[in-house]
Amino acid sequence: MYDTTAVNKATILGGSLVAVAAILVLKYNNSSAFAEARRNIPTVRSHPLLGSIVHVFRNKHRFLEFLTEEFDTLDTMTIVMHVAMRPSRILTIDPQNIEYIMKDNFENYLSASEFIKPLLGDGIFTFDGEHWRHPRKMASHIFNVANLRDHFTEYILYEQCPKAETEIPVDLHDIMHRFTLDSFVLLGFGVKINASRNKQVSPFATSLDFCQTNCFERIQTPATQLWDTFDHYRVVKDFAYRVISERREQLAQGKDFTPFMTMRDLNGNEFTDRDLHDTVLSFIVAGRDTTAQTLSWTFYNLMLHPRIEAKLLAEIEKYWPKEPTDSPTLYGIVKSLTYAHAVMYESLRLHPPVAITGRCVIKDDVLPDGTHIKGGEVVNWSAFAMARSTKIWGTDAKEYRPERWIDDDVQNLAVLEVVVAIAILMQSYKLSLVPGQNITYSQSLTLPMKGGMQVYVSKRYP
Repeated sequence: MYDTTAVNKATILGGSLVAVAAILVLKYNNSSAFAEARRNIPTVRSHPLLGSIVHVFRNKHRFLEFLTEEFDTLDTMTIVMHVAMRPSRILTIDPQNIEYIMKDNFENYLSASEFIKPLLGDGIFTFDGEHWRHPRKMASHIFNVANLRDHFTEYILYEQCPKAETEIPVDLHDIMHRFTLDSFVLLGFGVKINASRNKQVSPFATSLDFCQTNCFERIQTPATQLWDTFDHYRVVKDFAYRVISERREQLAQGKDFTPFMTMRDLNGNEFTDRDLHDTVLSFIVAGRDTTAQTLSWTFYNLMLHPRIEAKLLAEIEKYWPKEPTDSPTLYGIVKSLTYAHAVMYESLRLHPPVAITGRCVIKDDVLPDGTHIKGGEVVNWSAFAMARSTKIWGTDAKEYRPERWIDDDVQNLAVLEVVVAIAILMQSYKLSLVPGQNITYSQSLTLPMKGGMQVYVSKRYP
């Protein structure tokens, strides 16, 4: 005979679970379970109980476009995203909100660093306050225009460009990343890894890219695993610690050293190996990616827009010397290249190296647009989505139009290394995009090109 008591209990339990589930679905029909309702803030597409996790996962390969579409569809500049097992995320592209967070009330917003700490530790991207300002100020004396100028210009002008001239396509994106990796490892660690001269890909560079992608995916979806990339994290850390050990031995022997090796903390104590690892690695990530990606996206857009390329070339031919000259002279001339500055900044606008970032809220606050935010929530803003907002840039927001940057102050906006590289390459070489490529970005902490960018290189003049 059936145990009717057990059956009845199971029936009651099942019915109770269904009832609870139904109540939860009704209560959290447009958010993740137990997320606090934000009725006055438009919500990113969601499923009951799960929130937006399904949509995020489906669009993980085009996450930036997904966010841009949400802002456009909801016709607003501030939205909320609920993701299961995570605090609510406020996303904004309102410039006044971003200035308030990053300037007016900066102390109330901490770095949202939990997912990049496995890679960068306690560096400038994970610290706040004086612990952030101190290494940044010290590093600014090392990663300055004077130190970058000679190495950058000599490399581009005399080494890489002549070697690139060939009927066989070259991966311009890869070339730029190799060069900037060489530059910032040399400036940071004082070591030549010769990535630009080695036909094989540097294991350090490969692992660094994997780790950055993993960090970004873990920010997107909490289910992304960390241990799947442990080997790559180990390669990066082993490289950094090995170089630091070698440099300490050389320092003890009175040999040349980089200023990083004598950095001190806020209490005047010498940096430990871990301090050096975290600080230098953070600056290598920042320097390598931002410079290489800005150059890559700039030349990509120039190849797509012959009118802009011709206008830029005319300016370069007017001001740039026809014969090789010393680096300090070139950097004096660069101030005359108003349109080159504008081209670079239009590339940065549409293809920002840091396409999305955010801060953790310490105490409840109200943003300038009236949005109420709770302590413990995360506020994100996307430079990628901002660039495509007609509310900010007008009806031509998605167009590549450098003229929008032409004003009296544009020359003060330049990243000099990038402008010099543009001028040198434009004057001497014609770059042509190899047909049939789908040039898009890869998911990462920054905005690298997915699969690189194949170009033909030819001399502009016989």
